[in-house]
Amino acid sequence: MAALDRIETRPDLPLTLCGGEPTLHPDFYEIVNGINESINIDLLTNCQFSIEEFCSKIKPSRLTRSAPYASIRVSYHPPTMELEDTIMRVQVLQERGYSIGVWIVNYPKDKLIKYYQKCFQTAGIDCRLKEYLDGDKYGTYKYKELQGKKDVLCRPSELLIAPDGSLHRCHGDLYGGRPAYGNIKLDEVHLPQDYVPCKKVACNSCDIKLKTNRFQEYGHCAVDIKEKL
Repeated sequence: MAALDRIETRPDLPLTLCGGEPTLHPDFYEIVNGINESINIDLLTNCQFSIEEFCSKIKPSRLTRSAPYASIRVSYHPPTMELEDTIMRVQVLQERGYSIGVWIVNYPKDKLIKYYQKCFQTAGIDCRLKEYLDGDKYGTYKYKELQGKKDVLCRPSELLIAPDGSLHRCHGDLYGGRPAYGNIKLDEVHLPQDYVPCKKVACNSCDIKLKTNRFQEYGHCAVDIKEKL
């Protein structure tokens, strides 16, 4: 909590707790309530937690801010989550004043995606689709032509914090076991501004995809890559 409090951010740029499932952390509620309230918090979750416990421990204002999308974003996974149960959970939180919406990965082989979306919308829930990513087959990428094919220079545009507090330049470094550039518990927290060489390493799809930014403007990318001179 002390380390997270040292992050210098802006009201329109929240600290996002995601995973995996962040509510599984044994100290989840203590962490959320312990972070300085000047830092806005967003939550990405599957909403499978105890609704009553959540409501009793986190007030709606802690996860509410002025933004064109919900602060609590529920990922709905049709094979593993019941539709009616998820709708009920989201409705309860919505009725109790929480800023909440649902996101569904637009999996091409699931012909019921639009049906699921309409069910949420009919229930009065904001439901949006996320692009499915799968290498060359699916996804819209900014640097697809450079991915793993050339030596490049790269710098991050997002502060990526792993569960152990380590700071990584990209998801490729995090998932690939490559060294962190620091740790939020030990070092000064900053977003690197320097470009570093990346030698023909295949990028993680999450890093090079095109997506909307915090203003819901399309075209954001988690990294900035340029060809090595």
